[in-house]
Amino acid sequence: MNCILPRLIFPTRGVVPTAYWRAVGLLLALVLCWPLGARAQMLPQRLSGVPFTAVRVADRFWSQRMETNRAVSIPSAFRQCEANGRFDNFALAAGLIEGEHKGDFSFDDTDPYKIIEGASYALAVRPDPALDHYLDSVISLIARAQEPDGYITTCVTNRCTRLSGWWGTRRWEKNNSHELYNIGHLIEAAVAHHTATGKRNLLDVAIKAADLVCATFGPEKGKIHRPGGHPIIEMALCRLAEATGNAKYLKGARDFVWETGRLTDGRGPSAYSQDHQPILQQSEIVGHAVRAGYLYSGVADLAAMTADAELFAAVERIWNNMATRKLYVTGGIGSRAHGEGFGDEYELNNHTAYCETCASIANVYWSHRMFLSTGHARYADVVERALYNGVMAGVSVSGDRFFYDNPLASIGEHARQPWFGCACCPGNVTRFVASVPGYAYATSADGDLYVNLYVASSARLAVGGDSLTVLQEGGMPWSGDVRLTMLPTAERKEMTLRLRIPSWAANQPVRGSDLYAFVDGAEPVVVRVNGTAVDYAEERGYAVVRRRWKSGDVVSVEWPMPARRIVAHEAVVDNRGMAAVQRGPIVYCLEGADLADGEVFDKYFDETFAPSVYFSSDLGGYVGLALPFHLNGPDIPHEAEVMGRMVPYSLWNNRGQGQMAVWLPMARALARPEPEPTPATRARTVMVRAPRQEGAAIGDEEQVWAGGVNDQFDPRHSRDFSRPYHLWWNRTGGTRETIAYVWDEPEVLSSVDVYWLEMDQYDFKARVPASWRLYYRFADAWLPVDALSTYSTAPDRYNHLRFNPIRTTAIKIEAQLQPGCLGGVLEWKANK
Repeated sequence: MNCILPRLIFPTRGVVPTAYWRAVGLLLALVLCWPLGARAQMLPQRLSGVPFTAVRVADRFWSQRMETNRAVSIPSAFRQCEANGRFDNFALAAGLIEGEHKGDFSFDDTDPYKIIEGASYALAVRPDPALDHYLDSVISLIARAQEPDGYITTCVTNRCTRLSGWWGTRRWEKNNSHELYNIGHLIEAAVAHHTATGKRNLLDVAIKAADLVCATFGPEKGKIHRPGGHPIIEMALCRLAEATGNAKYLKGARDFVWETGRLTDGRGPSAYSQDHQPILQQSEIVGHAVRAGYLYSGVADLAAMTADAELFAAVERIWNNMATRKLYVTGGIGSRAHGEGFGDEYELNNHTAYCETCASIANVYWSHRMFLSTGHARYADVVERALYNGVMAGVSVSGDRFFYDNPLASIGEHARQPWFGCACCPGNVTRFVASVPGYAYATSADGDLYVNLYVASSARLAVGGDSLTVLQEGGMPWSGDVRLTMLPTAERKEMTLRLRIPSWAANQPVRGSDLYAFVDGAEPVVVRVNGTAVDYAEERGYAVVRRRWKSGDVVSVEWPMPARRIVAHEAVVDNRGMAAVQRGPIVYCLEGADLADGEVFDKYFDETFAPSVYFSSDLGGYVGLALPFHLNGPDIPHEAEVMGRMVPYSLWNNRGQGQMAVWLPMARALARPEPEPTPATRARTVMVRAPRQEGAAIGDEEQVWAGGVNDQFDPRHSRDFSRPYHLWWNRTGGTRETIAYVWDEPEVLSSVDVYWLEMDQYDFKARVPASWRLYYRFADAWLPVDALSTYSTAPDRYNHLRFNPIRTTAIKIEAQLQPGCLGGVLEWKANK
């Protein structure tokens, strides 16, 4: 039934209620109303995450990265906000300056919000008066930009008509306007800032905005009936409900979740935004990966806070689909660049893997929430995998350069950037890295302590009503030694310690996903208390030790940490006959920088796999793997080998651009010798913006990355976008589009071969063109080649065109796209 949670008596202004009254308020809301309908059973009691403020990290890995985040990433991101007009937009909305709204996206407001959140976490760990003062000045600007009723989205307040085509210029005009996304990030930042500093200046802004949202959206008559568009408002409102004890925010989150996929306002279904089916009916994860991760994080929060077993079963079903069909070995999610989202099941291509940095962060948020509702290690294993690999690959060791997408193979085209026009990832990294200590531990109401991350640290915990300090020491993630010193403040009753047994340390498959399996074994795990091995039960992936703990008791374990090969499910076509390498939680890659010839793809594993471990002080210090590789190539004997070094995937591209691969062949036939250069590989690839008639001037050239159509990877079929390709993106279909090869010196050519792309992706489809023509540059004009064969547009093969030989410095394809369809090129050969 549709039931409205009552407004409780707790104020939304003034002093934030105590934890006791917050809990009473939310419990009362639960008792008075079943959200989403009556349930046959309840969820078990939710575990409690340990606040980031309670854990002080002291290990070499995370403390170094957190300090870089505090000292470099956060200031750098704030400078970029200053330079790119993010703060100017708030000043313009506040009437403090005159001018034009800056930026190309309606969600640019979230960049300062995310960085404020990260800076707040950093302040909680290390007081910094200068940073504290800077935040107050930014918050003052944000508060002045807020409209009297609580509305805050600067591009709408500033009436930026330049952005109206995508997002509109009036309040709540379009489902994809990102206004609720903006407010969601504002709330997340405000709660973090209040938690870290005790100040209410940003929290009051967020509460005012949240009150407007709850008054504007919902199932009641006169309100807007639609979901968030780009989710995060759901998890933000749940977080605000916990922070304030005001149940209307929980009811607001419930309304957005309930409306998803129900289309009650007459809008069409959108798989891209997960708005295609009601949550309770969804089973496959689809659409934009970040939106999905944020949405289902909010659903998991709502299910846990309202003890809704049916809702949790739905989000668990979707998580299982993600983890067993669409999860990369690095913890990244989202295989396709176009739509920034999920492809088909088992579509986990390496070169074209998108794996947006924000999506890895969203995966951690979601998987951690799933763990808190179940206490199962499979979720914590995915958290760890994404943390050490998918997330940390998104930021350079220097802390001031970022990846938006994180492929698992590269022919050298990728490089981190200091900022992006769509700058969601840098800000997300700054807020996330500072919050990592909050993922280390969890507790249950009946006195269980869960240890999820093995991070040298000190933690002040409340376990079963008692206080406990835990000192954790060890060399993770580079060595498996872990030592926990238990320091209860008083004589304790029996307490249960649950140590996560990482799947990489045990003789078992990769936990959390049947996509991957370890090839190489590991030694049994031994847990010791005060030096004596103890028997332990294994429950839900944890080593369970129950005892009455005394101050100074030491729990030690040496997690086996061999380098282990991983193979993928046979349905993952791109990884057949290949293996990845993992040691501890770290996934490794082979990078051209560690090979004398710089070539990665002609290397393959020997029949034996026995890498040696070495420590390097470069790149902040890391453990690498040294091992021999065999080579495939003309006249190279089978026994020929070369020593190579594998580095953590998260560190790749810190020494310049070059080739890289995570998955490597286990047989000679799968290793790809470096192809001989061709006219196509010598060319620059451009799109030509010129008048369309024959004989027209050359016109301006728009550079397109050259590897997309001349990388010499032959497609298996027209829907094989496992290697880089070119798509004429954001076209309406039925248009005439171009792509050209340009040379510094003239080339003599007599034929070309074109392999056309086909693709279905949410709201668009790409098909072979209706027709095409080939032109060559002559003086300052484009002339058609004198064709000797028929222009063809067949899918699933090369389309060969012969012509009378030409000598030219450029050739150009002009393709007439089919009505309603996009088009693209997988590979384009130019032949002498």
